[in-house]
Amino acid sequence: MTQDQTEQQALDQEPPPVLDSPADGLPSVVDTPEALQACIDSLAGGTGPLAVDAERAQGFRYSNKSYLFQFRRAGSGTHIVDPVAFEDADGRCDLSVLGAAVVDAEWIIHAATQDLPCLVGAGLVPTSLFDTELAGRLLGLPRVGLGPMIEQFFGVRLLKEHSAADWSRRPLPDEWVNYAALDVELLVELRDRMAEELERAGKMEWARQEFAWLVEHCTDEPAPRPDRWRRTNGVHHVRSPLGLAIVREVWTLRDELAQRLDKAPGRLVQDAAICDLAAKASSTKPAHVPTKDELRQVNGFKRRTARQYENNWLQALERVGQMGPKQFPPMRATPDGPPPPRSWERRHPEAFARWNRVRPATQELAEELGMPPEILVSPDTLRRITFEPPALTADALDARLAELGARPWQREHLVPVLLELFEPQA
Repeated sequence: MTQDQTEQQALDQEPPPVLDSPADGLPSVVDTPEALQACIDSLAGGTGPLAVDAERAQGFRYSNKSYLFQFRRAGSGTHIVDPVAFEDADGRCDLSVLGAAVVDAEWIIHAATQDLPCLVGAGLVPTSLFDTELAGRLLGLPRVGLGPMIEQFFGVRLLKEHSAADWSRRPLPDEWVNYAALDVELLVELRDRMAEELERAGKMEWARQEFAWLVEHCTDEPAPRPDRWRRTNGVHHVRSPLGLAIVREVWTLRDELAQRLDKAPGRLVQDAAICDLAAKASSTKPAHVPTKDELRQVNGFKRRTARQYENNWLQALERVGQMGPKQFPPMRATPDGPPPPRSWERRHPEAFARWNRVRPATQELAEELGMPPEILVSPDTLRRITFEPPALTADALDARLAELGARPWQREHLVPVLLELFEPQA
């Protein structure tokens, strides 16, 4: 290898430069009615699409509301809006006046499904949308986080050191405001690059359908999940109805307490501690509800915050102790829709055979189209239509997929494959 080649290799291995400050300087935080009106007037007078981002306090607060909104538009610049400053007595923020001022613009959001709930909750509802993360998934990019995509397309790095910060903190440090502003600094330019790539790949129409679906459903209230306590991390290690009753009661009490205090549930007591407590009860001979001394032997309940609410945990255990076995939860939850495919082989052999034909075929089709399988068809949709297919006609399959939420471009690719694979095998 020549010296020039060695030097070039060293240059190639150097990390790209860091994008460390907004081109227009650090924006002021909008936190007064006068500043908000100026922000609204400026954004309304801008041109082109609107870059939008939101910062929540996941891991710190119970609520999923935003504690900061970022906007950027050509001719207007970047605006950092503090929704906390505009909350009413009930803690609700209504920025619908701002939303109405930019309602005709295309809103650019990275990972829109994460930010849309808190945007809509503040009265910020788009009528046109471009999701840069979803565009990356449609293109089959290996890394679709905002940082990696900015680096890939613009050769600069975004530092993400404050992504998990407690954005409910006030006052906000300048370095956090700087970080927030940079999240929208190149979002419009990224949208333009992604649109070019989608056009080149023949996938722009697919993207339009996906974005339109997001807009159409962004105000839908999510259906409440039944038995949310069953999603406790580590619950699969609990192997008795008594243990599950303990998980349910402690989890439910923790959730009520966390909501009242507006604290992330894990900051009161972690999932692992709840499941360790339940597993301890299940493993004793004979099985019994843990006592105060046994509660204190579980590491997670020794933490200062957990000890602060020890009487609450003991109340939950007391309720379990007053239950009879018939009041314990079943070991398996009643599934929403068909059961998991792994259980089909014995009870639903025909559906299991279909699944073993359909799943690899759709994975292969997704690979041919250059995207993850879940972008071509959601796992839930595939499970439902495979378990109980409609009449074996193209129209019936198309109608059922549409009912399950599949977009036209997805149905166009899936119907011929499913029609062939759903036919009874000789």
